[in-house]
Parts: sequence; C-alpha cells; structure tokens
Amino acid sequence: MPIYAYKCESCGAAKDVLQKISDPALSDCPACGQPTFRKQVTAAGFQLKGSGWYATDFRGGAAPAAAATSTAAPAATSEAPAAAAPASHSCGTGCGCA
Repeated sequence: MPIYAYKCESCGAAKDVLQKISDPALSDCPACGQPTFRKQVTAAGFQLKGSGWYATDFRGGAAPAAAATSTAAPAATSEAPAAAAPASHSCGTGCGCA
C-alpha cells in the first residue's frame, strides 16, 4: 500500500498516511478538524540501483558495443528539417511502420 502525504491548508499540520489506492482521500484535518486536509504531490520513494537496464542503456555513458558499431541513422545536424510524412502514412512520422 502506498504512503500519501497530507497537509492542512488551515493550520499547516502534516501527516503521512498508509492507504489503499482505492481508499477515498482524507479531507478533515486530525489537528484542527477543518475540511482543508489535502493530499500533497511528492516524489517517488524508490531509486533504481545496480547494473540493470538503466545504468547500461540510458545513463548516457559509453554506448554498448553493438549500438556503437551499428549503421543507424546519422546524428542530427543543423540543416533544415525533413519534409512532413505523406498523408497516407498511419502514424504521421515517416518511420515506415505502415
């Protein structure tokens, strides 16, 4: 079950509450009793660590050997952008998925 952070807009009281996702949000402040207890937006409480996919594929360090030697599309240049995809293309990006 996730832990939600709440804060009262009237008195400033704050509290972390363990709730099910399906539980209704709290509205009455336990400190002052006013109906101004609001759920706060907070950062996720976990961090990916180790040598998993993020560290090896997306971190921005050295590219894996297979990707470094591939003959994929050339790097972007400062030239004018490519023409828009034809109207018959399904996704509109010109990627050839249709």
